[in-house]
Amino acid sequence: MTRRYWNINLEEMIEAGVHFGHGTRKWNPKMSPYISAKRKGIHITNLTRTARFLSEACDLVFDAASRGKQFLIVGTKNKAADSVAWAAIKARCHYVNKKWLGGMLTNWSTTETRLHKFRDLRMEQKTGRLNRLPKRDAAMLKRQLSRLQTYLGGIKYMTGLPDIVIIVDQHEEYTALRECITLGIPTICLIDTNCDPDLADISIPANDDAISSIRLILNKLVFAICEGRSSYIRNP
Repeated sequence: MTRRYWNINLEEMIEAGVHFGHGTRKWNPKMSPYISAKRKGIHITNLTRTARFLSEACDLVFDAASRGKQFLIVGTKNKAADSVAWAAIKARCHYVNKKWLGGMLTNWSTTETRLHKFRDLRMEQKTGRLNRLPKRDAAMLKRQLSRLQTYLGGIKYMTGLPDIVIIVDQHEEYTALRECITLGIPTICLIDTNCDPDLADISIPANDDAISSIRLILNKLVFAICEGRSSYIRNP
């Protein structure tokens, strides 16, 4: 895999608060190599390590995108949800930003059935067929459609398991991460000082609570994916 320059600079990361970890009482000792200091009861992440692993992640997603691979971005907590949707739409990736439904990947056949139902209901709504049903039936199906849109809207065009999964918060998305590990799907995970760096294929040590930090990390990954996609289009 060729190493590239992704314009990752420390000043930009400091400004976004990427270096702020959790309180020193809430930490995972495995994160010790990624922590540079303690300040006012808070661990400070070593941004040199962050830059290194973020660069590795960008190389990985560029390479995968240049070969037409599919990505899934997962981040369901309120602070991450909007950034996840924005990043995924910009990079033409699938995403989950509301709630991870257990078995979404490991029980793919059930997810696929739900997606078929979702697509059918969307088509019925688009053609106006729902409005021609009795009010009670129409109301029930519209509620079902709304629920499916909330939980599956970001993966409605997904036709198989993703090639790479990007996870914003290891603790919040632990179920999704375990499913990826079970299936052998490569993962890129944004990890704070209370996480286990050994679980994901590439762990990026960074503040997973600040919107600005989450957005910066996703911005870099999205740029790399978009660059890889345009390379794939030019050299199919």
